[in-house]
Amino acid sequence: VMYLGRIVEKAPVKELFNNPKHPYTKALLTSIPSIDTAPRERLPSISGSIPHPQNRPSGCPFHPRCPAFMPGVCDQKEPQLADVGANHTASCFLYPGC
Repeated sequence: VMYLGRIVEKAPVKELFNNPKHPYTKALLTSIPSIDTAPRERLPSISGSIPHPQNRPSGCPFHPRCPAFMPGVCDQKEPQLADVGANHTASCFLYPGC
C-alpha cells in the first residue's frame, strides 16, 4: 500500500485485508463497498486533503489525515517500515521499530 509515493504497508493480500495495520490501509479498506451496501449509499471517506507531492508534510506523510496522529511524534519524524507480523511490514509509530 502506498501513500504519496511511499510504501506504508506491505503484506500478502489475504493478511493485508484481514489484518491491516497502517491507519491509511484501514481507511482504504473501510471505503470498499460490500454486497450489502445500499445503492447510492455514501461510502466512508478519509478526512482532510491529499497534500501536494512537492509540498509533503514533515514526518509521516499521512499524519495530517490520520485518526491515530500523535503530536510531537508523527509530525517530527518519518517512520520506517518495520515488521508487524510474519511477512507483514508497516511504517507507523503505533508499532515498535518504526
